[in-house]
Amino acid sequence: MKKIIILISIAAFVASFSISCGGDSKKDEDKDKAEVAGKHALVSVFTAKDTLYNHYLELQGNVDTKQNIIINAEYGGNLINVFAQEGQNVKKDDLLARISDGGLARQLDQARAQAALASTTYKRQQRLWKQKIGSEIEYLQARANYKTQSNTVKQLQEQLSKTSITAPFTGTIDEIMTEKGTVVSPGTPIMRIVNLDSMFIEAEVPEKYIKGIKDSVDVNVNFPVLGVDISAKIKQVSNYINPSNRSFKITVDIPNEAGNIKPNLTARIKINDYTNPNAILIPQDIISEDAEGKQYVYIVDNVYNSEEAIAKKVFVKTGESQGDLVEILEGIRKGNVIIKEGARNVKDGQRIKILKLE
Repeated sequence: MKKIIILISIAAFVASFSISCGGDSKKDEDKDKAEVAGKHALVSVFTAKDTLYNHYLELQGNVDTKQNIIINAEYGGNLINVFAQEGQNVKKDDLLARISDGGLARQLDQARAQAALASTTYKRQQRLWKQKIGSEIEYLQARANYKTQSNTVKQLQEQLSKTSITAPFTGTIDEIMTEKGTVVSPGTPIMRIVNLDSMFIEAEVPEKYIKGIKDSVDVNVNFPVLGVDISAKIKQVSNYINPSNRSFKITVDIPNEAGNIKPNLTARIKINDYTNPNAILIPQDIISEDAEGKQYVYIVDNVYNSEEAIAKKVFVKTGESQGDLVEILEGIRKGNVIIKEGARNVKDGQRIKILKLE
């Protein structure tokens, strides 16, 4: 009987202790919540303002020129003369070199004589035929012979012209590849000619920027090696998107008055692809993200006095970014007071103490 009484007493004591501890735990939890709610986070804030925002797309490209070619021999023979020198400025159609014609000039003289005779015979037969003198076959034979001889002269003239190498455009002889006296064949490289007045840059642009890239848009071009910046315009935007890298090409014409910009020179292009005259910009490092990937910041909600207020969590939609700033499209309006320093340490609804207003 005594054992039963002792056991009941122990059970009652344990139950009483558990209730007591449970009550104390709940009180402690309520106390912690009250302390969190009453604790002041020290923050600095700034006021959201409208500002002109220009977003710049930065790309890298290489300088090129459409007038940068190697002149090849079009006729086989001995390179008997090279009239140009490396570094020499030449004009279009200037004679640069000559290849031996192998007797083509003599053949052309003979063909011209035969063509002249054929022309005289044809005209004579034509007059007779109009007077109904002679046969039709003699007239037709004379006409056919005249056309044949005329075509022979044209063919020989065309072949003979290939023995003279002329400048295809105005430019500078950059390199002599074959020296005088060399036996060449059709396709042999003779010299390189370059025109530095018609320079351009080609660059690849990711397809996501296609809306802001248009013809005639102003661009800034920097040449790191030269330490030179110039202003230019987009000449052409490609209508084709490369499926392998999801990009499209742009072409930018480059003025080269000083002549120091060379083909294959590396260039950095800066394009103003987006402008918002009333943008709200905030530092990127004060934006947080929840488990669902939603972005948010804290703004000042209720202000008790000049220094104390309540932090409010607001979700935002961001736009373009440039450097340390990001554009806010939704969630923040002009005049909102945004928590900056201390933003990572506050909670929604927490009381804050404002140390600095920017």
